[in-house]
Amino acid sequence: MTDETLSLRLRELVMKFLKFGVVGASGMAIHGGLLYLLRELVGMNSFVANTIGFIAAASSNYFLNRIWTFRSKEKQVGVEYVKFITVSTIGLGINNGSLWLMQTLLPQWAADWRFYVLWVVAVGITTLWNFFGNLLFTFRNKKTAQQ
Repeated sequence: MTDETLSLRLRELVMKFLKFGVVGASGMAIHGGLLYLLRELVGMNSFVANTIGFIAAASSNYFLNRIWTFRSKEKQVGVEYVKFITVSTIGLGINNGSLWLMQTLLPQWAADWRFYVLWVVAVGITTLWNFFGNLLFTFRNKKTAQQ
């Protein structure tokens, strides 16, 4: 592989990550909006509300990433969706686990906002898993995988 080819692949990877981030921001708005609505206005358990928000955001993110970020041509959309949701569900475990760990171990400060600040950190951790999981598993390009 030449330096030029490597540089091109790196630029493509960075562009995909940036697009993934834009899609993720829309998912974060869906996730965060539902989390706040369900937790604060409905009184639902924090982790149940987080899970519902995460699943709604993951479903939206699948379709946006399929069309825009990864430009998938996969004909078996159902199989691809299940792969995406599998990666996202593992991400949910990482998200909830990170959130629980930080909430449990860090000292109590700004109690009203603490949960949401920690949630943003947990989303950042989960984003890395979701991007690389989907790049290498869900939307893996069969042609480039063989090179």
